[in-house]
Amino acid sequence: MNAPEHNQTAFVPGGHAIDSYGNGGFRFAGMSHVGSVIAMPTGIQSWQVKIASRIDVNSLTPVLAEMERIDILLVGTGEKALPQNAPFAQALRSMGIHVDVMDTPAAARTYNVLFEEGRRVAAALLAV
Repeated sequence: MNAPEHNQTAFVPGGHAIDSYGNGGFRFAGMSHVGSVIAMPTGIQSWQVKIASRIDVNSLTPVLAEMERIDILLVGTGEKALPQNAPFAQALRSMGIHVDVMDTPAAARTYNVLFEEGRRVAAALLAV
């Protein structure tokens, strides 16, 4: 996928479905993006996390800032799912956040279904 240079604040406003994933990135809103993304009702932005072991509450700060607009957070951890009781997931649940951890393909598909249903969903997706 070819994408323009981006930084941590790269952002496409508004809610968008994930059109495709793979080859190290995502397609959405008529664009392609190399790297991981966070998709929220307010927009899709670049996510600097590249490997599942680096996911922590701090890396999910953009989602935490939008939690009043989100009912569920899906975290796609790459080709392989981390356990549901991963430390970041436990910490988010202790904050009252509904979080589901799964591999990125499952998270992207689930996000799209919930998004199309009009649900208040966000997804943090590691590139695969």
